[in-house]
Amino acid sequence: MRVVYLFYEGETLRVPFFDYDPGLFAKIGRAKLGRWDSGARQFILGREQGEALLRVLDGMPYVAVNPELPRPLSVGGFAFPADLPEEAGWTMPDWPGRAGEGRRPPPERGLFSEAWRERLETELRSRKYSPRTIAAYVQYNRFLCADAGKPPEEMQGRDVKAYMARTERELRYSASSMNLALSALKFFYREVAGRDIVADQARPRQDRRLPVVLSRSEIKALLEALRNPRHRLLLMMVYASGLRVSEVVALRREDLDPRRKTLTVRMGKGRKDRLTLLSEQVVAYLEDHYFDWDREGWIFPGAASGDHLSIRSAQRIFSEALSKAGIAKDASIHSLRHSFATHLLESGTNIRYIGELLGHASIRTTERYTHVTRTRISRVPSPLDEILGSGGRSNK
Repeated sequence: MRVVYLFYEGETLRVPFFDYDPGLFAKIGRAKLGRWDSGARQFILGREQGEALLRVLDGMPYVAVNPELPRPLSVGGFAFPADLPEEAGWTMPDWPGRAGEGRRPPPERGLFSEAWRERLETELRSRKYSPRTIAAYVQYNRFLCADAGKPPEEMQGRDVKAYMARTERELRYSASSMNLALSALKFFYREVAGRDIVADQARPRQDRRLPVVLSRSEIKALLEALRNPRHRLLLMMVYASGLRVSEVVALRREDLDPRRKTLTVRMGKGRKDRLTLLSEQVVAYLEDHYFDWDREGWIFPGAASGDHLSIRSAQRIFSEALSKAGIAKDASIHSLRHSFATHLLESGTNIRYIGELLGHASIRTTERYTHVTRTRISRVPSPLDEILGSGGRSNK
């Protein structure tokens, strides 16, 4: 969960889980704050429990809002004045409201009924969709109903088109987020509602952004900036094995095979297992610092008993290292995975083998790293150097 949203409505405080975070779920549960509504995937608290909840969040980014107002009440503890001008640019986050209305109602309200949610979840579970995908599909269908002001029975193709247009124009969804929303709507109306009203909606054009890659010297500086051995190990393993953040936090002792120098990723993206590299440096670091090869359980245990480190905590560790190392690139922890692939490619590793290590379903996904390899670019001379010469003097 990148940002926690707190909805103050009368004497009630709601905390929806737009993106399921097991660590935060456990912390709120242990604090015995309110009750968990599994249908709406949210905690329901009394308004007076707000201060106790903020202590549980312990620095996590949050936005406190009242759905009746067009702007946040506070963001991370910073309160906004009641007369904040509209041109300041604040709008209610993440969910669309009906066209022409001054407020944006939460998607949990009203129009996408509990019966429809149960039918959608049953169909998704019967096909072994992941819990995160199920939650996303339910939420996007709620968003559409809130946007159009209609239940699914009354929805038309033009309502879907208007909603998709607003996700790009007002909510600034990326192409990947728009595609996920469209997949959710297509699945529901085709497979559950039996009304294929989304058939004519074309897929949005994909953004073609180059991955952010760190140099080898930046990787070294990043690792040296961290004093905590466990934090350093986390980033070492992401880079050394080309892992996604969701994969590294879920590693168990039995996933590492130091004799064969392999690491097994269990149920990665697409619900697939794969083998990737286990670095000798990682094995040595484990043995030298704190690791007992006979132990069982998570490599990176979380604060909650029996749970692993949260994705958000891993992202925070990377951000801290990036800041301490003085690296100005707009990088995320996923940049370490990009760097793994790019550096292997620059070293001459076969691109198909790199794709297998990364768990790519298509070689086309791996080919994007050919656009950022240093060896490929450095072989092409700049035309300015040909005119002025490498020493900066013009060639006569």
